[in-house]
Amino acid sequence: MPEDLKVAQLALHGGTPVRTELLPYGRHSIDDDDVAAVVRVLRSDWLTSGPTVADFESALASATGAAHAVVVSNGTAALHTAMFALGIGPGDEVIVPPITFAASANAVVYQGGTPIFADVDPRTLLIDPDAVAELITPRTRAIVAVDYGGQPCEYDRLRAIAARARADSPVRIVADACHSIGARDAGGALVGTLADLSVFSFHPVKHVSTGEGGGIVTDHEALASRMRSFRNHGITADHRDRSARGSWIYEIVELGYNYRLTDIQSALGRSQLAKLPANIARRQAIARDYDAAFAQIPEVTPLAVRPRVSHAHHLYVVRVDTNALTCDRATFFTAMRRENIGVNVHYIPIHYHPFYRQRFGTGPGLCPIAEAAYEQIVTLPLFPAMTTADISDVVEAVTKVVSAYR
Repeated sequence: MPEDLKVAQLALHGGTPVRTELLPYGRHSIDDDDVAAVVRVLRSDWLTSGPTVADFESALASATGAAHAVVVSNGTAALHTAMFALGIGPGDEVIVPPITFAASANAVVYQGGTPIFADVDPRTLLIDPDAVAELITPRTRAIVAVDYGGQPCEYDRLRAIAARARADSPVRIVADACHSIGARDAGGALVGTLADLSVFSFHPVKHVSTGEGGGIVTDHEALASRMRSFRNHGITADHRDRSARGSWIYEIVELGYNYRLTDIQSALGRSQLAKLPANIARRQAIARDYDAAFAQIPEVTPLAVRPRVSHAHHLYVVRVDTNALTCDRATFFTAMRRENIGVNVHYIPIHYHPFYRQRFGTGPGLCPIAEAAYEQIVTLPLFPAMTTADISDVVEAVTKVVSAYR
């Protein structure tokens, strides 16, 4: 470790920060092709419910290896739509990991179901299949497997657990793949082919952005049909269908929502999807640089990647060994931010939130592995436009803060 870094005063204590401007943990990438695609739609006859939505769905299905794709207004809407398609309702239990954004569990509650929190693998923070197996009951209807950070869960094991769980009706697997579009499991299978339903987010910091947006892919035609109706108020035919038939007649067959994605957003998503392979390749290259750097800093450990998995690297998360430092995670976080490195924490365990404590009686002690990890995890910046200098700044700041508190 360079001598100057050993004695450098932290910006937190009045020293000079590593960077003059904040480097965010994530950032969208928009180029001229994206702008041109959106402009073409703005000059067309259809701004919503038009042909570009179907084009985006076709491209999404192809890119993920699925038979059907349904796009909606955001990732949360996609999760809700998936729960509706599976018929989740009062009395049903859905197993969910606690280390994820709250929408993974909220979508179960929207349908009147009960989320059951299964602990995670300490190395990857992916849902632990052994913990899932212990929580299966006659009321279990689905398992939500969150591809945390961009790494696919152990779907082979989860499918085996689901297959032997109930004799009367199947336990469905939902991949919350909002971090992992374009990733592959150890056998080379694409995310999108590993679960009954796979859910994506097209938020600006994700691999593919529509501004706000989401999608669900599946090989089950009946589920896809149900989801298309649900996103459009439960109506059997959308405006474009009725226009093509010259008809004004439609029926609401189930209570749905307005979760439609516009043609404007779909044009952006279709353009962005074409850049997905390059996006992932750059993210993987940044992760390799980080891995090499942090191998020299024993107090900072990246999450494990399972052998042969192709990780999409939406997030780069490290565990900070606060037992080896004289600071806690909150102080490490603040010190990094003062160095103008926009670290984040993903996520506060869902069962800690007041809503879940009050509604479902959750709280500390429910998932001890996730809870211990939460006290140590920090998300470092990772997005395709990062330069070599940006990566060096992050490593320098981590080294500086660790050195100060070692």
